[in-house]
Amino acid sequence: MTFNNTIALFFAASMWQFAAAQKIDSTYAEKLGYPKGARVLILHVDDAGMSYDSNEGAINSITKGVATSVSVMMPCPWVPGFVHYMKAHPGMDAGLHLTLTSEWGDYRWGPLAGKTNVPGLVDTEGAMWSNVADVVAHASADEVDKEIRAQLERARIMGFEPTHLDSHMGTLFASPEFLKRYIGLGIENHIPVMLPGGADVLIQAEMNAPAEQIEQLRALGKMTWAAGLPVLDDLHNVSYDWKIPEAISGDDKKLQAFKTAKYIEAIKSLQPGVTMMIMHSTATTDMFPHISGSGAVRRGDMLAMMDPVFKKALQDEGIILTTWRELKLKRDKVK
Repeated sequence: MTFNNTIALFFAASMWQFAAAQKIDSTYAEKLGYPKGARVLILHVDDAGMSYDSNEGAINSITKGVATSVSVMMPCPWVPGFVHYMKAHPGMDAGLHLTLTSEWGDYRWGPLAGKTNVPGLVDTEGAMWSNVADVVAHASADEVDKEIRAQLERARIMGFEPTHLDSHMGTLFASPEFLKRYIGLGIENHIPVMLPGGADVLIQAEMNAPAEQIEQLRALGKMTWAAGLPVLDDLHNVSYDWKIPEAISGDDKKLQAFKTAKYIEAIKSLQPGVTMMIMHSTATTDMFPHISGSGAVRRGDMLAMMDPVFKKALQDEGIILTTWRELKLKRDKVK
């Protein structure tokens, strides 16, 4: 289940009552001090720590390309390798990709809080559930809270202070109680949380969401902003669904051209405000097919981020690239 599906599930099941959103008179980008009408973009790589290939793809996309941010799946086996790299190369904008699912058939992980402490997060193989619906069906909000706190604790034990929090597979958006714990963790620790709470033009189109759902997102955004955290104006999360033609999946040059063209089309659709664009850059090796069949999609993301053609397009479009760290610094200065 994708992020868009799970956030839709949240709104369909939500029993929260939100005040109707007022007319938007300025973007969160403007409130943070960016020029009126500016299109500000976080190019964000998900899934660091998931595998060696994931780590290399994220590093390549940021150090050799134009990606600006990344988030780490703390329960996964290759987290130490990524965190050790970050400590040796300070300054990377890295958050926690809070993880409550383990979706691959032969490559799996369990909760950091301990299986006996969060039994509702554990499936019949002793790993996390493979899909969002099972997490919602079996796990309590208290168990979710224990696990996301354990993931933050492990990061800090390793000397990794995250610049932001977001949600693997959108699981934390699939239940109103989960979402409360997610936003609450960010507010309590003054860590920004991924939350599209502005005009939400892109995500509304991607979700085919009715206006009342977008009003609820905006109300959450206002609450999060009032708590002193930055808020996104929009979220772009469709790159994983861009189908790669079979004929080009094994040809890096053609794969790069295809994915670059898709990303250029995407940035042209950006509205004024701060948008986060999600990708899954991966430097696939011969081992990756044993984890997932999504290698071409993920490799294409990395190649696009490293493509000078995409870098030039960002410049031609006047896109301002940013990070979660920069957003927080700007938010801290706003009265």
